[in-house]
Amino acid sequence: MKYCPSCGNPVTLKIPAGDDRQRYVCEHCDTIHYQNPRIITGCLPVYEDRVLLCKRAIEPRYGLWTLPAGFMENGETTEQGALRESWEEARAKIEIHGLYTLFNLPQINQVYLFYRGALTSLEFGPGIESLQVELFTEQQIPWDELAFPVVGKTLKHFFSDRQEDQYPIRSEDLVRRR
Repeated sequence: MKYCPSCGNPVTLKIPAGDDRQRYVCEHCDTIHYQNPRIITGCLPVYEDRVLLCKRAIEPRYGLWTLPAGFMENGETTEQGALRESWEEARAKIEIHGLYTLFNLPQINQVYLFYRGALTSLEFGPGIESLQVELFTEQQIPWDELAFPVVGKTLKHFFSDRQEDQYPIRSEDLVRRR
């Protein structure tokens, strides 16, 4: 950040009084600009023994497979965001069965939340951000073509948990080691 979105003057990176972290501060209007992690919310859509995946039509990771997910919007809950992303990317209608995985990625300032859900209809297809949308059994998953590690981890948890028909909420910190 170079300029204050409130008044347009240059900002300075410093620790404001009463804080313990560097923030962008406008010396002109005294506004402190907090930059917080982005929340990515999505769904693990299931139909019988298959899961719905989308082939990305956008960067990053164009042409690789993912679960329908994206950045949460202001004014929505994480569950509403997961349902919206499932519709936008896969034209899929989902019945949510609860929060399933949560991943913290502090090195890129992101938090991923995936809800487990059931397709309520087999009417689905690619949205504007997807090249293709398909149902896959565990054996058919294109494991080497998954867009993000959190997607692979969520799928592995699901197929393992499905054997016991128990789906605990799973939380993991994915911290990249230097």
